[in-house]
Amino acid sequence: MIKRNLQWIAEQTNGTVKGNHDVLIDGVSIDSRHINEDVLFIPFKGEHVDGHQYVAQAIESGAAAALWQSDAPNMPEGLPLVVVEDTLSALQAIGKAYLEEVNPKVIAITGSNGKTSTKDMVEVVLAPNFKVKKTQGNYNNEIGLPITLCQLDEDTEISILEMGMSGFGEIAFLSNLVQPDIAAITNIGESHMRDLGSRAGIAQAKFEITEGLKGPLFYDGDEPLLNELVDKTDGEFKSIGFNQDNDFYIHDLQASERSIAFKVGAAQFSIPTLGAHNARNATIAIAIGRLLGLSDAVINNNLGHLHLTNMRMEQIIGQNKARLINDAYNASPTSMRASIDTLSIMDVPTKIIVFSDVLELGPDSKMYHEAVGAYFKNKSIDHLFTVGTEAKYIHDKAQGFTHAMHFETKEALEEALIPYLNPETVILFKASRGMALETIINHLI
Repeated sequence: MIKRNLQWIAEQTNGTVKGNHDVLIDGVSIDSRHINEDVLFIPFKGEHVDGHQYVAQAIESGAAAALWQSDAPNMPEGLPLVVVEDTLSALQAIGKAYLEEVNPKVIAITGSNGKTSTKDMVEVVLAPNFKVKKTQGNYNNEIGLPITLCQLDEDTEISILEMGMSGFGEIAFLSNLVQPDIAAITNIGESHMRDLGSRAGIAQAKFEITEGLKGPLFYDGDEPLLNELVDKTDGEFKSIGFNQDNDFYIHDLQASERSIAFKVGAAQFSIPTLGAHNARNATIAIAIGRLLGLSDAVINNNLGHLHLTNMRMEQIIGQNKARLINDAYNASPTSMRASIDTLSIMDVPTKIIVFSDVLELGPDSKMYHEAVGAYFKNKSIDHLFTVGTEAKYIHDKAQGFTHAMHFETKEALEEALIPYLNPETVILFKASRGMALETIINHLI
């Protein structure tokens, strides 16, 4: 955690100290409702709320000091402040300066799906051998990432940073801010299609991670859009995927009830979670572990302790010992197809998928949902249950490939699932976060 005095803060931000230059801050906060002792409170001027009106309250609650944007009115007298031109730029400058002083090796991860799972995997591979700090929650944007930097311990050896975006230029900014030593792109899906126009646009936006990159990029080598960008760019690139021409070739996948085994080249690995896509995510962690000097035996042992963040292939025992797989944290057509593959290769008597809408796909949403439905062809899935306006297109296209039923409400879908709850059934749930499928899961536990 950052521990510096106000003089240091002012030097990094070109700010002016009001009060005692030697006041020591211990961490940063942007939420006046949750103030830890001695933090630096950072207010932002929003469209509807101006955080500057909560500065006095934050200091009264225990903050050691606060930033103050120079154009904000009614600056209070007698409080420890650092006056800066722009509080967001100041936060970013503080995070960058502190990162440079701690000087860990920086690993940056982006992608349409799998960022958090891959971050968890890289951490579990490296943490037994290095002092590692990773992005917590979804602190992966222009505000959250510099806060993550300020949370580094002074002796951090490796910082794993997740990078998210909603438009062009955002990941480029983050990459230039932290200058990563290693980077990874998990895949290219359809998230933010409405903002970026096409999958090619999404690939370009994700590829911005290379702008500040000092070392190798590990990427989904089965994605033609990424291969096209790699071919046009100077740098060190290592492809990962299920095609034999990848630098890290994944093959011989075998799924059990709670794990998946696979080979990378000649080396055997196993992870205690499901999904071919997670084999690819884990291979990113394997590649990074090898780069940092770990043996395959050590990497495989460390992967055995993997525990993914909730709602990412999270297995739960439901009523009558039915197995529920909660993969409802987020979704895209790409990750839905991966879910179909995951369940299809499982050796269980009854396999059910519950899908709801993928949001923010723009004008081609119907086409993308129909493509998911068509993907059920030749897949070993017994039942498809859908709920939601867009998910109806999945249902319509899947008819004939599997037994498909569509429901107008989650309550009706839940009732329909109850007769299937038994030890021989696995039910996988997948949808965009906004559809809140976990409400059904909670009632079936």
